[in-house]
Amino acid sequence: MGNHVRLEMEDTPKLPKTLAEKSKGRRVIVVLEGANLETVKNKTEFQLLNCDDHQHILKKAHKDPSEYRPDICHQALLALLDSPLNKAGLMQVYIHTQSNVLIEINPQIRIPRTFKRFCGLMVQLLHKMKIRAASSSETLMKVVKNPVTNYFPVGCRKIGTSVQGKLVHMLDYVKTLPQDEPIVLAIGAVAHGSPASEVDYTDEVISVSNYPLSAAYAIGRITNAFESNWGIL
Repeated sequence: MGNHVRLEMEDTPKLPKTLAEKSKGRRVIVVLEGANLETVKNKTEFQLLNCDDHQHILKKAHKDPSEYRPDICHQALLALLDSPLNKAGLMQVYIHTQSNVLIEINPQIRIPRTFKRFCGLMVQLLHKMKIRAASSSETLMKVVKNPVTNYFPVGCRKIGTSVQGKLVHMLDYVKTLPQDEPIVLAIGAVAHGSPASEVDYTDEVISVSNYPLSAAYAIGRITNAFESNWGIL
């Protein structure tokens, strides 16, 4: 995992840059809450702490291995960035880690498909604070200053997600939201618990199913509803 990971960019429509541009027009801002992204020194290199490779380290530190699941964040990022909603230039993603690190993701990034390469990328990011594209000076991921609310458009609707939230049919629910304004969605990137319902910035908390869903599956249901409502094929 110590190998340098080279990243390229996807071709997507022009993205809003200024605060004024970010405050108007339809867009979904996703915050992956509670992601467990921590590095650990293992012999000669730093690695991303996870329940499969570092059980002995976690048990020695009296930590619950089931809480160290960076693969959930990886799957969630792939689901978000692969979505037609993102490819249409209508998404912005932030990761808020359990250790209170805030990461801004360039929607044009090509996230590594394999978990091992993703781990290497996250180690680079957490140590260097930013990742640039291999073929340009464009920043693809960077650690930014908290709180995440600093990056929300003023007055936008902010929605948390949890299996304990108000049950909605997502296809119907998105039709009740403002159609030409940014929407913030907080989604938990954890195996257990509902960090997206415990943040203090949401206006309401919804559930998109009667059943507990993986983050990636819930994201698919959410992005599909916005794509259907906004005519994105």
